[in-house]
Amino acid sequence: MKLSELAPSRGANKKRKRVGRGNGSGVGTYSGRGNKGFNCRSGGGVRPGYEGGQMPLHRRLPKRGFTNIFKKQFAIVNIKDLSRFEKGSVIDEPALLLAGLVKGRRDGIKLLANGDIAYPVTVKVHKASRSAVEKIEAAGGKVEVI
Repeated sequence: MKLSELAPSRGANKKRKRVGRGNGSGVGTYSGRGNKGFNCRSGGGVRPGYEGGQMPLHRRLPKRGFTNIFKKQFAIVNIKDLSRFEKGSVIDEPALLLAGLVKGRRDGIKLLANGDIAYPVTVKVHKASRSAVEKIEAAGGKVEVI
């Protein structure tokens, strides 16, 4: 078999339907859209979830709970992530952004106690768990809540 002998399978390639090009084409006059109604008009067509006037599923199902619009989203940093910083360094928001540990500020940064650290560092964050503060102070470091 040569490259010049390659051809697509029978029925794989099909000509595009050119609508509105006369009645002889089979799709003239109404162009396959029917006579009247929402779908025959330009810009017509139903929105996603529309069920033809029947009560839509998202309205038939019961609603549960609520969304707290005052909820704060904190960027999480664990103690094990702080091992990439040098001994005695000050770890604040710009340092965490530069290290790639925090992507965007959100409503602040929270330090959690997952992992261990063996040397003292100063951490400046917006929130910290009690056990995280204890671990940092046990290593000789300090946690400042800003």
